Amino acid sequence: MSARRSQIDPRDVPAAMAARRLGMTEDAFARALPNLVARGFPKQDPDTTNFDLAAIDRWCDARHPHLFGGGVEMGARDARTVVSDRIAMMRAGHG
Repeated sequence: MSARRSQIDPRDVPAAMAARRLGMTEDAFARALPNLVARGFPKQDPDTTNFDLAAIDRWCDARHPHLFGGGVEMGARDARTVVSDRIAMMRAGHG
């Protein structure tokens, strides 16, 4: 008899799954990512390049504090980060 393995759902997922969590295609997600991050969206893990699904869910809830209470304040992008974010995306092959 073989040992039964239990399935473990990953908490950190690649960009394609993070995009699906937001109801977006991977290409649309890549284009929107700099603006999402500027609004507090969780950044990719620097080692795995994966996204934390639990953090994404909390970010989504924070967009509606009147429904979910508290949360991160959303605001306009800091213009100082726009160029560096876009250059980084281009170097990563996303634009």
